[in-house]
Amino acid sequence: MINRIHHKPHTFTSMLNSITKSFATSPLVLLSENPPIPPSFSTVTPNHNHKSLCFSLAQTLLNRGLLPAAQRLIRRLILHSPTITHELSLIHFAVSRGLEPYLPPYSALISRLVNLGQFQVAQDLYIDRIMKPGVMPDASLVGSMMICYCKLGKFKEENDHVEKLIGLKSSSSVRAFSELLKEVFEQSRYFDAYDYSVRINDAGVSLSVSCYNMLISGLSSRGYVDEARQVFDIMRERGVPPVCHLWKSLVFGFCKMDRVEEAELLSIEMESYGFFVDKVMYTSLINAYCKNRKVKMGMRLLYKMLKMGCQPDTYTYNTLMQGFVNSGFFDKMWVLHRQMIESGLEPDVPTYQIMINKYCKENKVDCALALLSSMCGRDLTPNVHCYTSIIPALYKENRIEVDEVYQTMLDSGVIPDQVMFFKLINAYPKGHELHLTLKFLNEIAKYGCGVDPLSSSASFGPTESIQHQINHILGRIVERRPHLANMAYSIYIIGLCFGGKTDDALRSLVFMINLGFQPLMSAYNSLIRCFSQEGFVEHSGALIELMEGMGMIPNSTTFLVMVNEHCKNNDLASAFNVLRLMDDRRMRPSVAIYDSIIGCLGREKRVFDAHCMFKKLLESDVDPDDALYFRMINTYAKNGQAIEADRLFYRMMKHGIQPNSRVYSALISGFVKKNMMKKGVMYLGSMLKDGFMPNKVLYTSLIGHFIRKGELEFSFRLVSLMERSRIESDHVTYITLISGICRNLQRYNGIWHDTHNKSQKEREHLYHLLRQNSSPVENDSKISVTTHEELKLLAMKLIRGIKDSFYWPNLYMYNATLSGFCRMGKFKEAYELLDVMVKQGAGLNQVTYSILINGHIQVGEIDAAVGLFNKMNADGCVPDRILYNIMIKGFCKNKRLIDALSLSHAMCKRGFVPSKIAFEYMLISLCASRLVNEALRICEDMISHGYLPCRFNGSWLLHMLLKENKLNEAQMLHDLMLDKGSKLSNPMRQRIMRDLKL
Repeated sequence: MINRIHHKPHTFTSMLNSITKSFATSPLVLLSENPPIPPSFSTVTPNHNHKSLCFSLAQTLLNRGLLPAAQRLIRRLILHSPTITHELSLIHFAVSRGLEPYLPPYSALISRLVNLGQFQVAQDLYIDRIMKPGVMPDASLVGSMMICYCKLGKFKEENDHVEKLIGLKSSSSVRAFSELLKEVFEQSRYFDAYDYSVRINDAGVSLSVSCYNMLISGLSSRGYVDEARQVFDIMRERGVPPVCHLWKSLVFGFCKMDRVEEAELLSIEMESYGFFVDKVMYTSLINAYCKNRKVKMGMRLLYKMLKMGCQPDTYTYNTLMQGFVNSGFFDKMWVLHRQMIESGLEPDVPTYQIMINKYCKENKVDCALALLSSMCGRDLTPNVHCYTSIIPALYKENRIEVDEVYQTMLDSGVIPDQVMFFKLINAYPKGHELHLTLKFLNEIAKYGCGVDPLSSSASFGPTESIQHQINHILGRIVERRPHLANMAYSIYIIGLCFGGKTDDALRSLVFMINLGFQPLMSAYNSLIRCFSQEGFVEHSGALIELMEGMGMIPNSTTFLVMVNEHCKNNDLASAFNVLRLMDDRRMRPSVAIYDSIIGCLGREKRVFDAHCMFKKLLESDVDPDDALYFRMINTYAKNGQAIEADRLFYRMMKHGIQPNSRVYSALISGFVKKNMMKKGVMYLGSMLKDGFMPNKVLYTSLIGHFIRKGELEFSFRLVSLMERSRIESDHVTYITLISGICRNLQRYNGIWHDTHNKSQKEREHLYHLLRQNSSPVENDSKISVTTHEELKLLAMKLIRGIKDSFYWPNLYMYNATLSGFCRMGKFKEAYELLDVMVKQGAGLNQVTYSILINGHIQVGEIDAAVGLFNKMNADGCVPDRILYNIMIKGFCKNKRLIDALSLSHAMCKRGFVPSKIAFEYMLISLCASRLVNEALRICEDMISHGYLPCRFNGSWLLHMLLKENKLNEAQMLHDLMLDKGSKLSNPMRQRIMRDLKL
């Protein structure tokens, strides 16, 4: 008797149930879980009859104990199954009876499941029947599962199977790898695709030509140009000849990343392979050079283009003209314009747009209007970009033509866009942003959608009613012209952001996305700016992730917006975090981003850090623009490094950037402050020769310098000269005068600065050059001040003059006047002015409190200073670093060391560090009190923050340590000071050497 073999139930049964469910909606019919029962001949088709007979035959062989024969039959049936459902039912039949099919049936079935998109089913079958039993999969199965895991988003398993397939070294793996790379690319995992291609190549496997094309073109267009170039080199090493469009992809990619020199070298290499560089490639190279302000290189390419018989078009000439305009060579732009006409090409709308934009930037609106009129004579219809430049310029100058030009634009069928809205809203009255928004949306609805809006003008009604009208108009725009919805909603979001309604703007953006529309980049950037202004850095990051999730790549402007806001708040740590975000996305910071960070570093007097940032910019092969050169020159000049500013000026000139009046003013001020009058006079002469007239910024800087030196007579000669030159002073000039005079009150000893010194000749030469633009006068106005009382009267006269001026009231002016009263000891007048400030709503800031507190400290009223400091905290005005340092010095002067040390500790908790002077005050006070251990700790803290004690204090502390026989501490302090570059006096050094036996 043959014994039947009994098997324990297998997990495949439950797994098959899930497979059956996954095919429940499929037209394929699966067999039930029970063994098949042969149907009657009256109800069965021939296929069902054949399948039933096969199952019956297999069951008969099993009943007779003929297992090998049954297995061979099942395997043959599986291999010849007409459908996947038939195949699954056969495997179910075999497994339920202990007949385990071998690998080939599973491999084929899993591959078919992957091809049909049944990835979860394929994974379950693979794990249960291949992985758990420890069966070694073949190359075909590994390739299928590699694709399966990629589709399921299981990247670790995907990577493991890539390694397995590489290790198998199968000739059939090329197709699987090509399919994988295509899928990875479709998932926007560009760097993963590149990484896989390199690993596959290292294993000696060649990819298909289409795969190389996809990788090179895709990586280049998305900014991964170095990776694209490496794949390109791999392809050539594999013997695959490069085609023309791959060369073009690389050239365009390098141009897009501002690496134009490498792009041109690629184009030359392309020519060596017999390919022709066409007009589009030449124009792309010219455009990249012009963007980097290398217009001469662009012109060289134009001449090469003509020499090679490739005729430039209007777009090529426009590209070069824009480059000349950006570099400040407006005259050369006209030469090129004439050359274009002589070559038979007519100016088009973008040509006029370039010139109109240039005239508007130079405030030559009449010239721009003349060009706009001439376009009509040439049958050219101005586009929205022409009007975007000219309408805001007219509005800014309060010109009556603005309404006429605006209506002409609308009548010609041109509707305003978000760029024009952005420019206008910056000049629009605060609090009325939604009125402008409604006006724009009404006109988009009327002229772009043919909808007669409920309100064609923005009436100044309640904000809620305006938002209701806006929502109604947006609904009509979406109904009639859905393609305008992106712009319309984006304008609304920008308007809400400028109106301070950040939450409403965010809700509108989410609502817009839910409707299926895509916000424009300017809408995202406006929201990011609001979040950065309000300190919600995480919100900005989340919004960038949302952009990327929507398929919109943040541009350089997005990150510039964040950096600008952080730098306005002096939050350099957050600004550098933005640079790291850019680096993670392989984006190179723009010149404007460097400009913003360097400007902030300059304001904080971190000149070395600013210098390092500028050097980093140069090393990244990015050319600074005129604004950045000015920023860096100004940073050097303001911080006493006039020689460095001079060097940078000549570098700027060498690179073809022409100086403006701001650059000259910074250099003149810098050299005058360094008492290098001759050099300052030389730059003033150059400034006048180049056609720039001295302005109020230069005069105010010079007045401030000479008044600080105590040369009041010469300072007021400059004030008189400024008036005669018809240069209107501003509040900064008044503040400079008051502050300077009040400072002199504290140090005047009855004798003014000797004006008959060796620099008098250069100073008079400076004055003579400045006077060239003034009206002639017989005698300069002079002042005669010989006593403190006369100086006080002069200060009071200036203060009264400020109160009668156009600039009053102004917080800066209030603070300047307050400073004057405090320096004169007139605290009664100071507090009366403080009451006026509060009544008029001028918020008291850190500067206001610092002036009052410092004034009380100067006259020895430390308790009054402490009272003000406590009141400031209670009023929610957080003390800044300057105020903490003032208080520490005040405590030290009044011998309240414990309070000084306690405040320095609280200061550090707030994230501030005492200044060098504050450290010196604490150190000298501790040494005077013979508190050696505390003095040593302060000295160590001082050195750890990059400050060195002055020679006197350092020597005093070492003397005290040696006197108390604290040789180890003295040795440590000695080594620290030497390591940081501090030198001690010879007697002290000899004593240390003797006592320490060195």
